[in-house]
Amino acid sequence: MFRAIIVDDHAFFRTSLREVLASRFPDSVIEEAADGRIALEKIEDDPPDLVFMDIQLPGENGLEITRRIKKHHPGMRVIILTSYDLPEYREAASKLGASAFLTKGTTNPQEIASVVASLLADAARS
Repeated sequence: MFRAIIVDDHAFFRTSLREVLASRFPDSVIEEAADGRIALEKIEDDPPDLVFMDIQLPGENGLEITRRIKKHHPGMRVIILTSYDLPEYREAASKLGASAFLTKGTTNPQEIASVVASLLADAARS
């Protein structure tokens, strides 16, 4: 079992990803946040194991939110999941400590499940 939060301003995408995760990891607890402020509040209240972070968000962008998360929770796994597959975003995500960078348009549910399983296994070994 793990806890995750999906941070994305598109409700349809959050719901779709939640369904993918719930079907593959039925014991997981998945929360949602439409922006970084809400995400940070939820993370402080009850830190999740995984954060799925979009880059383009209202207010602060997902890379800035990732920086703030990693500053206060260095062991937390952040998965960037965005439509913007740009080299500068990949580089920034890596420098900020993101655990993975996935592209919405080309990543399928099996790949997402594989990344989650890998990160959870890595966390268990730590």
